[in-house]
Amino acid sequence: MRTLVRETSLAPSQLIYPLFICPGEGVRKPIGSMPGVFNLSIDEALKEAEECAKLGLGGLLLFGLPEEKDEQGTGAWAEDGIVQQSLRAMKSNRALDGLVQIADVCLCEYTSHGHCGIVTRDGDHAHVENDSSLELLAKTAASLAKAGADIVAPSDMMDGRVAAMREAMDAAGMQETPIMSYAAKFSSAFYGPFREAADSAPQFGDRRSYQMDGANRREAMREIELDLAEGADMLLMKPAMPYMDIIREARERFELPMGAYQVSGEYSMLHAAFERGWLEPERTMMESLLGLRRAGADFIVTYFAKDAARVLG
Repeated sequence: MRTLVRETSLAPSQLIYPLFICPGEGVRKPIGSMPGVFNLSIDEALKEAEECAKLGLGGLLLFGLPEEKDEQGTGAWAEDGIVQQSLRAMKSNRALDGLVQIADVCLCEYTSHGHCGIVTRDGDHAHVENDSSLELLAKTAASLAKAGADIVAPSDMMDGRVAAMREAMDAAGMQETPIMSYAAKFSSAFYGPFREAADSAPQFGDRRSYQMDGANRREAMREIELDLAEGADMLLMKPAMPYMDIIREARERFELPMGAYQVSGEYSMLHAAFERGWLEPERTMMESLLGLRRAGADFIVTYFAKDAARVLG
Protein backbone atom coordinates (compact mmCIF):
# COMPACT_ATOMS: atom_id res chain seq x y z
CA MET A 1 0.00 0.00 0.00
CA ARG A 2 2.90 2.38 0.73
CA THR A 3 4.19 1.74 -2.78
CA LEU A 4 0.73 2.30 -4.26
CA VAL A 5 0.33 5.77 -2.73
CA ARG A 6 3.94 6.92 -2.97
CA GLU A 7 4.09 10.48 -4.33
CA THR A 8 7.75 10.67 -5.39
CA SER A 9 9.68 8.11 -7.42
CA LEU A 10 13.35 7.55 -8.08
CA ALA A 11 14.69 5.68 -11.12
CA PRO A 12 18.19 5.02 -12.53
CA SER A 13 17.27 7.04 -15.63
CA GLN A 14 17.02 10.16 -13.43
CA LEU A 15 20.64 9.86 -12.25
CA ILE A 16 23.70 11.42 -13.89
CA TYR A 17 27.20 10.16 -13.05
CA PRO A 18 30.19 12.55 -13.15
CA LEU A 19 33.45 11.33 -14.72
CA PHE A 20 36.89 12.94 -14.38
CA ILE A 21 38.91 12.24 -17.54
CA CYS A 22 42.71 12.47 -17.47
CA PRO A 23 45.53 11.82 -19.97
CA GLY A 24 47.25 8.46 -20.30
CA GLU A 25 46.21 4.85 -20.69
CA GLY A 26 45.11 2.37 -18.07
CA VAL A 27 44.87 5.16 -15.49
CA ARG A 28 42.47 4.64 -12.58
CA LYS A 29 43.73 6.98 -9.88
CA PRO A 30 41.73 7.01 -6.62
CA ILE A 31 40.58 10.41 -5.32
CA GLY A 32 41.52 10.36 -1.65
CA SER A 33 38.65 12.52 -0.37
CA MET A 34 35.97 10.75 -2.47
CA PRO A 35 35.85 6.99 -1.81
CA GLY A 36 35.03 4.99 -4.94
CA VAL A 37 35.66 7.92 -7.32
CA PHE A 38 38.65 8.01 -9.69
CA ASN A 39 40.53 10.05 -12.27
CA LEU A 40 40.18 7.91 -15.39
CA SER A 41 42.04 7.77 -18.70
CA ILE A 42 39.74 7.55 -21.72
CA ASP A 43 40.00 3.75 -22.02
CA GLU A 44 39.05 3.34 -18.35
CA ALA A 45 36.30 5.95 -18.66
CA LEU A 46 34.78 3.93 -21.51
CA LYS A 47 34.63 0.86 -19.23
CA GLU A 48 32.95 2.97 -16.54
CA ALA A 49 30.50 4.38 -19.08
CA GLU A 50 29.56 0.89 -20.29
CA GLU A 51 28.79 -0.10 -16.69
CA CYS A 52 26.64 3.02 -16.31
CA ALA A 53 24.75 2.16 -19.50
CA LYS A 54 24.06 -1.39 -18.26
CA LEU A 55 22.73 0.03 -14.99
CA GLY A 56 20.30 2.23 -16.92
CA LEU A 57 21.66 5.60 -15.81
CA GLY A 58 20.42 8.70 -17.57
CA GLY A 59 23.78 10.11 -18.53
CA LEU A 60 27.31 11.22 -17.75
CA LEU A 61 28.71 14.63 -16.81
CA LEU A 62 32.27 14.93 -18.14
CA PHE A 63 35.11 16.94 -16.59
CA GLY A 64 38.62 17.11 -18.04
CA LEU A 65 42.09 17.20 -16.51
CA PRO A 66 44.44 18.47 -19.22
CA GLU A 67 48.08 17.48 -19.64
CA GLU A 68 49.13 21.14 -19.45
CA LYS A 69 47.54 24.33 -18.12
CA ASP A 70 48.03 27.97 -19.08
CA GLU A 71 46.68 31.42 -18.26
CA GLN A 72 43.99 31.24 -20.95
CA GLY A 73 42.88 27.64 -20.36
CA THR A 74 43.41 26.77 -24.02
CA GLY A 75 42.97 23.04 -23.36
CA ALA A 76 39.27 23.70 -22.76
CA TRP A 77 38.50 24.35 -26.44
CA ALA A 78 41.35 22.48 -28.17
CA GLU A 79 40.16 20.06 -30.85
CA ASP A 80 42.27 17.35 -29.21
CA GLY A 81 41.28 18.42 -25.69
CA ILE A 82 40.80 15.61 -23.21
CA VAL A 83 36.99 15.90 -23.05
CA GLN A 84 36.72 16.35 -26.82
CA GLN A 85 38.67 13.10 -27.30
CA SER A 86 36.51 11.38 -24.71
CA LEU A 87 33.28 12.52 -26.37
CA ARG A 88 34.37 11.22 -29.77
CA ALA A 89 35.34 7.87 -28.24
CA MET A 90 32.03 7.56 -26.39
CA LYS A 91 29.96 8.56 -29.40
CA SER A 92 31.64 5.82 -31.48
CA ASN A 93 30.68 3.17 -28.91
CA ARG A 94 27.16 1.95 -29.69
CA ALA A 95 26.86 0.37 -26.24
CA LEU A 96 26.62 3.91 -24.86
CA ASP A 97 23.81 5.12 -27.11
CA GLY A 98 21.39 5.27 -24.17
CA LEU A 99 23.60 7.62 -22.12
CA VAL A 100 23.24 11.38 -22.52
CA GLN A 101 26.73 12.89 -22.76
CA ILE A 102 26.84 16.20 -20.86
CA ALA A 103 30.01 18.31 -21.09
CA ASP A 104 30.81 20.73 -18.29
CA VAL A 105 31.88 24.11 -19.68
CA CYS A 106 34.35 26.00 -17.50
CA LEU A 107 37.98 27.08 -17.56
CA CYS A 108 39.02 26.36 -13.97
CA GLU A 109 40.40 22.87 -14.69
CA TYR A 110 42.43 24.25 -17.59
CA THR A 111 43.85 27.53 -16.25
CA SER A 112 47.15 27.71 -14.39
CA HIS A 113 45.53 30.04 -11.82
CA GLY A 114 42.47 27.81 -11.24
CA HIS A 115 39.82 30.48 -11.81
CA CYS A 116 36.82 30.13 -14.10
CA GLY A 117 37.72 33.01 -16.41
CA ILE A 118 40.49 35.31 -17.59
CA VAL A 119 42.51 36.91 -14.80
CA THR A 120 43.94 40.42 -15.12
CA ARG A 121 46.62 41.68 -12.76
CA ASP A 122 47.34 45.19 -11.56
CA GLY A 123 50.40 45.12 -9.34
CA ASP A 124 49.57 42.96 -6.34
CA HIS A 125 45.88 42.86 -7.24
CA ALA A 126 44.19 40.39 -9.56
CA HIS A 127 40.60 39.88 -10.60
CA VAL A 128 38.55 37.75 -12.97
CA GLU A 129 37.42 39.59 -16.10
CA ASN A 130 33.82 38.71 -16.89
CA ASP A 131 33.45 40.04 -20.42
CA SER A 132 36.80 38.89 -21.82
CA SER A 133 36.10 35.39 -20.47
CA LEU A 134 32.89 35.03 -22.48
CA GLU A 135 34.60 34.53 -25.85
CA LEU A 136 36.74 31.68 -24.50
CA LEU A 137 33.80 30.01 -22.76
CA ALA A 138 31.74 30.29 -25.95
CA LYS A 139 34.58 28.72 -27.98
CA THR A 140 34.71 25.90 -25.45
CA ALA A 141 30.97 25.22 -25.68
CA ALA A 142 31.08 25.16 -29.50
CA SER A 143 34.11 22.84 -29.47
CA LEU A 144 32.45 20.39 -27.07
CA ALA A 145 29.19 20.41 -29.03
CA LYS A 146 31.05 19.68 -32.28
CA ALA A 147 32.92 16.83 -30.54
CA GLY A 148 29.60 15.17 -29.73
CA ALA A 149 28.25 16.57 -26.46
CA ASP A 150 24.50 16.07 -26.28
CA ILE A 151 24.24 18.92 -23.76
CA VAL A 152 26.71 21.63 -22.70
CA ALA A 153 26.58 22.71 -19.07
CA PRO A 154 28.23 26.06 -18.23
CA SER A 155 29.35 26.15 -14.60
CA ASP A 156 31.57 29.25 -14.70
CA MET A 157 28.95 31.77 -13.47
CA MET A 158 30.11 34.61 -15.73
CA ASP A 159 27.30 37.02 -16.58
CA GLY A 160 26.14 36.68 -20.19
CA ARG A 161 27.72 33.28 -20.81
CA VAL A 162 24.53 31.54 -21.95
CA ALA A 163 23.87 34.06 -24.73
CA ALA A 164 27.52 33.95 -25.83
CA MET A 165 27.50 30.16 -25.97
CA ARG A 166 24.21 30.01 -27.85
CA GLU A 167 25.54 32.41 -30.47
CA ALA A 168 28.82 30.51 -30.86
CA MET A 169 27.14 27.10 -31.11
CA ASP A 170 24.58 28.37 -33.62
CA ALA A 171 27.40 29.83 -35.74
CA ALA A 172 29.16 26.44 -35.62
CA GLY A 173 26.03 24.67 -36.89
CA MET A 174 25.17 23.20 -33.47
CA GLN A 175 21.75 24.84 -33.13
CA GLU A 176 20.20 21.68 -31.73
CA THR A 177 22.62 21.30 -28.78
CA PRO A 178 20.85 22.45 -25.59
CA ILE A 179 22.42 24.47 -22.79
CA MET A 180 21.98 23.28 -19.22
CA SER A 181 22.93 26.27 -17.12
CA TYR A 182 24.25 26.07 -13.59
CA ALA A 183 22.00 29.09 -13.15
CA ALA A 184 22.11 29.11 -9.34
CA LYS A 185 25.60 27.97 -8.36
CA PHE A 186 26.51 29.07 -4.87
CA SER A 187 29.93 29.80 -3.42
CA SER A 188 30.14 26.77 -1.14
CA ALA A 189 32.43 24.94 1.25
CA PHE A 190 30.93 21.70 -0.08
CA TYR A 191 33.04 21.85 -3.28
CA GLY A 192 36.28 21.00 -1.46
CA PRO A 193 36.77 17.35 -2.53
CA PHE A 194 35.87 18.17 -6.16
CA ARG A 195 38.84 20.51 -6.36
CA GLU A 196 41.11 17.58 -5.57
CA ALA A 197 39.31 15.45 -8.17
CA ALA A 198 39.48 18.06 -10.93
CA ASP A 199 42.76 19.67 -9.81
CA SER A 200 40.98 23.02 -10.01
CA ALA A 201 41.63 24.81 -6.71
CA PRO A 202 42.22 28.57 -7.19
CA GLN A 203 45.88 29.53 -6.82
CA PHE A 204 44.86 32.79 -5.13
CA GLY A 205 41.70 34.26 -3.63
CA ASP A 206 38.42 32.41 -4.03
CA ARG A 207 35.36 32.38 -6.31
CA ARG A 208 33.01 34.49 -4.24
CA SER A 209 33.24 37.37 -6.71
CA TYR A 210 31.36 35.36 -9.34
CA GLN A 211 29.62 32.51 -7.51
CA MET A 212 26.46 33.29 -5.58
CA ASP A 213 26.14 34.26 -1.92
CA GLY A 214 24.46 31.37 -0.11
CA ALA A 215 22.32 33.85 1.85
CA ASN A 216 20.42 35.09 -1.23
CA ARG A 217 17.34 33.21 -2.41
CA ARG A 218 15.71 36.06 -4.34
CA GLU A 219 18.95 36.74 -6.20
CA ALA A 220 19.02 33.06 -7.24
CA MET A 221 15.64 33.50 -8.90
CA ARG A 222 16.91 36.58 -10.76
CA GLU A 223 19.98 34.69 -11.96
CA ILE A 224 17.76 31.92 -13.30
CA GLU A 225 15.49 34.42 -15.06
CA LEU A 226 18.50 36.06 -16.73
CA ASP A 227 19.83 32.75 -18.02
CA LEU A 228 16.41 31.77 -19.34
CA ALA A 229 16.17 35.10 -21.17
CA GLU A 230 19.56 34.36 -22.76
CA GLY A 231 18.37 30.98 -24.06
CA ALA A 232 19.07 28.34 -21.39
CA ASP A 233 17.15 25.12 -22.08
CA MET A 234 17.66 23.37 -18.73
CA LEU A 235 18.75 24.28 -15.21
CA LEU A 236 21.16 22.70 -12.75
CA MET A 237 21.16 23.73 -9.09
CA LYS A 238 24.40 23.40 -7.10
CA PRO A 239 24.95 22.38 -4.31
CA ALA A 240 21.85 20.31 -3.60
CA MET A 241 21.14 19.34 0.00
CA PRO A 242 21.98 22.70 1.69
CA TYR A 243 19.90 24.52 -0.97
CA MET A 244 16.73 22.45 -1.19
CA ASP A 245 14.62 25.58 -0.59
CA ILE A 246 16.15 27.08 -3.76
CA ILE A 247 15.32 23.91 -5.71
CA ARG A 248 11.74 23.97 -4.41
CA GLU A 249 11.16 27.63 -5.27
CA ALA A 250 12.73 27.26 -8.72
CA ARG A 251 10.51 24.24 -9.42
CA GLU A 252 7.40 26.23 -8.50
CA ARG A 253 8.39 29.24 -10.62
CA PHE A 254 9.97 27.76 -13.75
CA GLU A 255 8.76 25.09 -16.17
CA LEU A 256 12.11 24.05 -17.65
CA PRO A 257 13.72 20.67 -16.89
CA MET A 258 15.78 21.10 -13.73
CA GLY A 259 18.44 19.00 -12.05
CA ALA A 260 20.25 19.12 -8.72
CA TYR A 261 23.97 18.44 -8.30
CA GLN A 262 24.67 16.47 -5.11
CA VAL A 263 28.22 17.76 -4.88
CA SER A 264 31.46 16.21 -3.70
CA GLY A 265 31.25 17.49 -0.12
CA GLU A 266 27.77 16.04 0.31
CA TYR A 267 29.01 12.67 -0.97
CA SER A 268 32.21 12.70 1.08
CA MET A 269 30.60 13.66 4.40
CA LEU A 270 28.07 10.85 4.05
CA HIS A 271 30.86 8.40 3.25
CA ALA A 272 32.76 9.57 6.33
CA ALA A 273 29.71 8.74 8.45
CA PHE A 274 29.32 5.37 6.69
CA GLU A 275 32.94 4.44 7.41
CA ARG A 276 32.42 5.19 11.11
CA GLY A 277 29.19 3.22 11.30
CA TRP A 278 27.22 6.32 12.21
CA LEU A 279 24.72 6.04 9.34
CA GLU A 280 23.31 3.09 7.42
CA PRO A 281 24.79 3.52 3.91
CA GLU A 282 21.99 2.27 1.67
CA ARG A 283 19.08 3.89 3.48
CA THR A 284 20.90 7.20 3.91
CA MET A 285 22.01 7.35 0.27
CA MET A 286 18.53 6.63 -1.05
CA GLU A 287 16.85 9.05 1.37
CA SER A 288 19.22 11.85 0.33
CA LEU A 289 18.36 11.30 -3.35
CA LEU A 290 14.62 10.91 -2.80
CA GLY A 291 14.63 14.18 -0.85
CA LEU A 292 16.09 16.02 -3.85
CA ARG A 293 13.46 14.54 -6.14
CA ARG A 294 10.74 15.55 -3.67
CA ALA A 295 12.13 19.09 -3.58
CA GLY A 296 11.57 19.28 -7.32
CA ALA A 297 14.66 18.00 -9.15
CA ASP A 298 13.78 16.15 -12.37
CA PHE A 299 17.22 14.50 -12.35
CA ILE A 300 20.21 14.35 -10.02
CA VAL A 301 23.93 14.55 -10.71
CA THR A 302 25.47 12.36 -8.03
CA TYR A 303 28.56 10.28 -7.28
CA PHE A 304 26.13 7.76 -5.77
CA ALA A 305 24.52 7.15 -9.19
CA LYS A 306 25.89 3.66 -9.78
CA ASP A 307 25.30 2.48 -6.22
CA ALA A 308 21.76 3.87 -6.21
CA ALA A 309 20.98 2.28 -9.58
CA ARG A 310 22.03 -1.12 -8.19
CA VAL A 311 19.65 -0.67 -5.25
CA LEU A 312 16.83 0.36 -7.57
CA GLY A 313 17.49 -2.69 -9.73
